[in-house]
Amino acid sequence: MARMKFICDAERCIECNSCVTACKNEHEVPWGVNRRRVVTVNDGVVGAEKSISVACMHCSDAPCMAVCPVDCFYRTEDGVVLHDKDVCIGCGYCSYACPFGAPQFPSEGTFGVRGKMDKCTFCNGGPEANGSEAEFEKYGRNRLAEGKLPLCAEMCSTKALLGGDGDVIADILRNRVIKRGKGGDVFGWGTAYGGVKAQPAAGTPPAAPGAAPTAPAAPASEGSAS
Repeated sequence: MARMKFICDAERCIECNSCVTACKNEHEVPWGVNRRRVVTVNDGVVGAEKSISVACMHCSDAPCMAVCPVDCFYRTEDGVVLHDKDVCIGCGYCSYACPFGAPQFPSEGTFGVRGKMDKCTFCNGGPEANGSEAEFEKYGRNRLAEGKLPLCAEMCSTKALLGGDGDVIADILRNRVIKRGKGGDVFGWGTAYGGVKAQPAAGTPPAAPGAAPTAPAAPASEGSAS
């Protein structure tokens, strides 16, 4: 059985927000709720700006499921984390526990009205009958039941956002990363640690400032004269 996951390639994301728009349009998401959003770090800094599309990551050990006092969250056979709005009491514990800010309160009126929590469903609907009006009204369209993948991933113009079987999309990203570099820099080691500097051998005096590095002396062979 497939285990559904999302992966966003930060090297390809161009912050076009097509994934956000596709999600809101497909599921008629309530006002004030963004099941998916694009987060940008180092915004405006040339060469350092990175964007990533964020939603519910459908964790294997989901913290929202652990803290929910009424157990309204459940996991499907495909590994998709969903919740039952008929059981939800709107306490908000899940929104505090989720590191991605996926569960959200719908906002209506001047100050907002707390109601049933809403979150990304991986386009998998809810506990109601697949394709029913009740399911669409509460959770949006069930594309997985139609044999389709989440629309946010399908609408990504640069294919930065990948959604589907976790093993398949991990292989896709792995192949991309391998083609971008070589050695340890493939996984960003040089970026994270600023390169690896060679350490001088024990007993070697420090070089004078500005002096050219010298090659280490070859070790004496066994039996040589002292």
